[in-house]
Amino acid sequence: MTYRIAPSLLSADFARLGEEVKNVIAAGSDWIHFDVMDNHYVPNLTFGPMICSALKSHAKTAAGVAVPIDVHLMVQPVDALAAAFAEAGADLISFHPDASGHVHRSIQAIKSKGCQAGLVFNPAQPLDVLDWVIEDLDLILIMSVNPGFGGQSFIDSALRKIEAVRRRITASGKDIRLEVDGGIKVDNIRRVADAGADTFVAGSAIFGQPDYRAVINAMRAALAA
Repeated sequence: MTYRIAPSLLSADFARLGEEVKNVIAAGSDWIHFDVMDNHYVPNLTFGPMICSALKSHAKTAAGVAVPIDVHLMVQPVDALAAAFAEAGADLISFHPDASGHVHRSIQAIKSKGCQAGLVFNPAQPLDVLDWVIEDLDLILIMSVNPGFGGQSFIDSALRKIEAVRRRITASGKDIRLEVDGGIKVDNIRRVADAGADTFVAGSAIFGQPDYRAVINAMRAALAA
């Protein structure tokens, strides 16, 4: 299985975001996770499409290879902002099904813009909607904290949900990334992978340390163990 590390800009230094993106890519990150909060669906207010657009040129390796921008929309309603982020250069756009009036339509709208589409599930949210749309998804994101703030502790019941989603992905026969966001650290990333996740969002665990590369390398070592 190919694992991906996706540092969350929610924990970066907002005064120098472009530099932070470059540094964390140089340290070996695979994706850049871009948390969008509207102070409505969740209690916080973060980044808009203009910041995504401004960072797009920084999201590349030293060799000039583009690094995907993984936009997680914690907003309601979904569709207008999803379109704006697609135009701003997002590569993947995920949203919460309870924030959309018509989940299938929102997925198709994202894909029509040339982006990959994902659904996000909060800790206490059922997975029933996957019965109807899993074939259309590129990504499923499981929240292992309650959305709205960085720096929270991992909720252990998320492991059962990750296992359940992995079973659904396997049954679908589709190539769907299974991402986990919240409280991911070096000492628990292996457990999360064992439950079935392949993509890991980490904010303070990376940006809260002086050496980004050392943390990412330690995560990869734990995943390889």
